[in-house]
Amino acid sequence: MRVAQDLHGRQHDTSSMSMHRTKKEQEIIEGLKPVCICKGIKARVFQERIKAGLTTVEELKKATGAGSGSCKGERCTRRIREILSKYGHSEVPKGQAR
Repeated sequence: MRVAQDLHGRQHDTSSMSMHRTKKEQEIIEGLKPVCICKGIKARVFQERIKAGLTTVEELKKATGAGSGSCKGERCTRRIREILSKYGHSEVPKGQAR
């Protein structure tokens, strides 16, 4: 059991708190997760661009600056594909057959 203390000094069992989050709360938390570590770009930036109509890794990289940091996309490209897939867009990585 994990216990946390609130601002009033009361203790709460936090081991099952994530199960009680609303869909909106979970969406906010997911949006705060880093995708491009080099540039400090959070998931919500990519989510917003996808909702605005971008559907490929290259479009998202160009619109956000992701992939232009020191790793040149080695760390974030996979994460961008995962976000695209959550929104129903799939893209086969270069060099792999469909």
